[in-house]
Amino acid sequence: MAIPEPTRSSLTWKLTAHQRQHWPQLKELKVRFRGDLAYVDGLLPDGGLQPLCRLRYGGSATFWGFAMYLASKDGYQDSVLPSGAFEGTPEEALDCACGLYVQT
Repeated sequence: MAIPEPTRSSLTWKLTAHQRQHWPQLKELKVRFRGDLAYVDGLLPDGGLQPLCRLRYGGSATFWGFAMYLASKDGYQDSVLPSGAFEGTPEEALDCACGLYVQT
């Protein structure tokens, strides 16, 4: 199921607002879409691009499936959020991924 355009815009806005407030170490976020997936990357201060996570759309703009980017695999793996759930808000997913990849 492809992600509807209004949901794409809303997701990008939510993630960007959350990043600016909670992860200012990143210059910005890049969100790209493919089918039912949204890929979230962080632009680092040195200009590098750090893949962070992948979100899977299941029909709800509120709750998304979560996969963490694993540098060791150079790919994504379905993951559990700190809450113990396999799906959650985009903000929870961003916090989980940034907690691993972004210097505090």
